[in-house]
Amino acid sequence: MTLTDFARRVTDPGTCAVTGSGSAGPGANAAPGATGRAPVPVAGADAAVSRAVGREADGLAVASFVLGLVGLLVFNVLLGPTAIAMALLALARRTRRRGRALLGLALGVADLVVLAVLVTGNGAVAWNVGG
Repeated sequence: MTLTDFARRVTDPGTCAVTGSGSAGPGANAAPGATGRAPVPVAGADAAVSRAVGREADGLAVASFVLGLVGLLVFNVLLGPTAIAMALLALARRTRRRGRALLGLALGVADLVVLAVLVTGNGAVAWNVGG
């Protein structure tokens, strides 16, 4: 079987038999190793990929929360937008830690609000407390 024959194969969802120009049933001139049946997906592969994506999304949610929290104190011009972006990515990837991602999003927005208030009060991009 060549690569182009493989691309032309179509599985029939009702019977799981391979149809199309590359099909090889019993008694046909089948390529070596061709059985005429559709390949069976491995059940554990989809679950492993789903767990890896879920774990990554959970990590993004936690990271956005931590960056938003730290951003209230230092580097809010950098950490605020980063927390917002990570929270939105975590929510888009359907994290199980949705509350933490929403907190990270809120804290990222709060970082930018704090920056705007402090810059308005000082009249400069750099700010300090007590001076």
